[in-house]
Amino acid sequence: MRSDEVKKGYSRAPHRSLLRATGLKDEDFDKPFIGVANSFIEIIPGHFYLNKVAEIIKDEIRKNGCVPFEFNTIGVDDGIAMGHDGMLYSLPSREIIANSIETVMNAHKLDAMIAIPNCDKIVPGMIMGALRVNVPTVFVSGGPMAAGHMEDGTPIDLATVFEGVGALEAGEISEDTLTEMECNACPSGGSCSGMFTANSMNTLMEAMGIALPGNGTILALTKEREVLFRAAAKRVCELALMKQEDQEKFKFKNILNQNAVNNAFVIDMAMGGSSNTVLHMLAIANEAEVDFNIADINKISKSVSHIAKISPSLTTVHMEDINTAGGVSAVIKEISKRGDVIADNLTITGESLLTRVVNSEIKDDQIIHTIDNPYSKVGGLAILFGNLATEGAVIKTAGITGERSFKGKAVCFDSQDDAITGITGGKVKAGDVVVLRYEGPKGGPGMQEMLAPTSLIMGMGLGDSVALITDGRFSGATRGLSIGHVSPEAGEGGAIGLVKDGDEIFIDVDEYKIELLVSDEELEKRRALFKPKVKELSSRWLRQYRALVTNASKGAILEA
Repeated sequence: MRSDEVKKGYSRAPHRSLLRATGLKDEDFDKPFIGVANSFIEIIPGHFYLNKVAEIIKDEIRKNGCVPFEFNTIGVDDGIAMGHDGMLYSLPSREIIANSIETVMNAHKLDAMIAIPNCDKIVPGMIMGALRVNVPTVFVSGGPMAAGHMEDGTPIDLATVFEGVGALEAGEISEDTLTEMECNACPSGGSCSGMFTANSMNTLMEAMGIALPGNGTILALTKEREVLFRAAAKRVCELALMKQEDQEKFKFKNILNQNAVNNAFVIDMAMGGSSNTVLHMLAIANEAEVDFNIADINKISKSVSHIAKISPSLTTVHMEDINTAGGVSAVIKEISKRGDVIADNLTITGESLLTRVVNSEIKDDQIIHTIDNPYSKVGGLAILFGNLATEGAVIKTAGITGERSFKGKAVCFDSQDDAITGITGGKVKAGDVVVLRYEGPKGGPGMQEMLAPTSLIMGMGLGDSVALITDGRFSGATRGLSIGHVSPEAGEGGAIGLVKDGDEIFIDVDEYKIELLVSDEELEKRRALFKPKVKELSSRWLRQYRALVTNASKGAILEA
């Protein structure tokens, strides 16, 4: 066992002495040591109960002949960090989480790991860390939140509240209505109830085969979820107790391989996941040493139908509805009918992905459509290219509410705060293209989510008539003609920094185009005079992050 390096032989007597102080007995030194990587933190709704989840998992690990060692990562709640400078720390937290997993697992030579994530950057951060450690690892998330409801029974969620702020600004609703939304949108613990970033990543883990069926859709704080926790804990012990030669095929990189990355993007397209999944899956592919380019996403999108539409794309459908309709397994099986879009890859539970879903079925074809009756014949995400984004920009096509082709005049803002002030102050009108820059990984730094400005646009009734482009990113709750991850970003000298108020911008989603309608000669004149703005930073960590981070087309990974 890997842990023998810290527990076997006379020279490890000091190590065993320390381990005995934690409660270990003689018999424990012959058992596998399992890292229980927990993201428990009290300020995040999807995480405040994970300390109790860890107790369930550790109990099951002990019952199955292994020794659990729980440790924690940090976490940032994007919804709470949003709209102020706290959001600068959200994407950088992904790197701290990955580093903490690598540090604890390798410093103590633990044999296997079970990871308990749920929300925001925590899921991809833990996956990235697990890839570095490369021991048998099972993921089991805390589970999605139930949808909230207005007093009249209308389903609502966190996106409803953000858009409600814009609706109040526009005089469309009263403060009492906004308060009703606030008090009812998040009724319990769990990851926010729509196909936002957390649930998108929790769903993709099923497609990658690194989590058990039901991981993305079984509601948090239910008996069904406890069954899932215990099954995941039992499985990690089965892996840890295997002979070394049998264990080899279950090393994490052998599960999360090229096929798994492909499958993640296929199901992402089929279910219209958050645009943030592009950022995170590119970073995960890098850690997995998989050859995957951002341009490859469009090839997958063209081959995969969008068959499950979930809030914010369809505001009445939430994760609990997908679960009732057959879950992610039903989506995988239905999409696999199209031939070779899904690769039949080994999963952490020992069977291949297609074997796992063979008995699954769509139980409600109004919620999960068939491939013969899709919401769209192409996937729910697209990468746009052009002189404004030579390295790509991302749009959640599943969330478009107006036309898929748009031409308008630029209204430029050099920060999210300026954009919010301009939008609420009436500076943005129907037919405009909001250009929100210096919010990329380097320019922000930290690539803030832009749910506040996009929600204001939707709430003020401009969602069908205004486009927004940014080198920042979006919450999974964003909808409308919102294009993010513009690369190169303004902070590294990208063309988005050259745009002037009144310039015409053309967007054609179906042709994967985004163009600044300015001559090459004019752009070269502007570029010769251009010097990117550099924000003053008091934070040493954010200065370090800015110095190392790459742009969004590379997954905003750090390069030393």
